[in-house]
Amino acid sequence: MIFEKLQKMLAEQFVTDEENITMDTQFIEDLGADSLDLVELTMAVEEEFGLPEIGEEDIQKLVTVGDVVRYISGIIE
Repeated sequence: MIFEKLQKMLAEQFVTDEENITMDTQFIEDLGADSLDLVELTMAVEEEFGLPEIGEEDIQKLVTVGDVVRYISGIIE
């Protein structure tokens, strides 16, 4: 469920098909995200999943979609 929600969010934000987004998709390398995209994505993820603010140190560790799925899973489960 987390992956599917995230996949849909990313497809909308980066104007791509959901099928192009996998657990191994990298935000910068594969989706062409810049720092503003990452800030917007972080805020959207926090809101969508009801998370507390994600710290800068944690954001830097979230390189792939799978990293974000595991991060969210560790907080909400």
